[in-house]
Amino acid sequence: MRRFIALVAAVVAAVALGGLSPAAAASEPYCGIRWGSVPEVHDEYSNAQLVNVRAGRHGCYDRLVLDFRGDVDGYRVEYVSSVTTDGAGQVLPLRGDARLQVVALAAAYDDVGNPTYRPANPSELVDVSGWRTFRQIGWAGSFEGQTTIGLGVRARLPFRVFILDGPGTGSRLVIDVAHRW
Repeated sequence: MRRFIALVAAVVAAVALGGLSPAAAASEPYCGIRWGSVPEVHDEYSNAQLVNVRAGRHGCYDRLVLDFRGDVDGYRVEYVSSVTTDGAGQVLPLRGDARLQVVALAAAYDDVGNPTYRPANPSELVDVSGWRTFRQIGWAGSFEGQTTIGLGVRARLPFRVFILDGPGTGSRLVIDVAHRW
């Protein structure tokens, strides 16, 4: 009887400490991320102008940030088989096993056609070599009031898209791609 009580006590202690709940641990989302991989769309054009593209690494995801002068309102972000350049429709080569097409419904030029964002290297907007998820960020152009950026990623992973106000009168379009499911 003492062995049985000791066994029951050991099982209760293991469950209390999380030692016997692999199913519960497996069902928990990675870093609490509950994003998906379906297209995210907010169809509203704006008069904002792209002025910068940057990226950052976080513990659970890589982040792409598009900085705008003015309030950016719309975007279309989705996984595609290939990203094509605005206007010409040529395929933009991107490293990685998956491609996110990021379309900001705002231009990268002012009212008279002067560029507000001119990438030094259109093939590598930001150096992401050695990053966990991002493989390449490429310029696909700006045409007829929209701007397209190709994001080569390691695999088709969950992502989220949102807009942040500031700094000042500007705004930012943010795309986060998780390191894993």
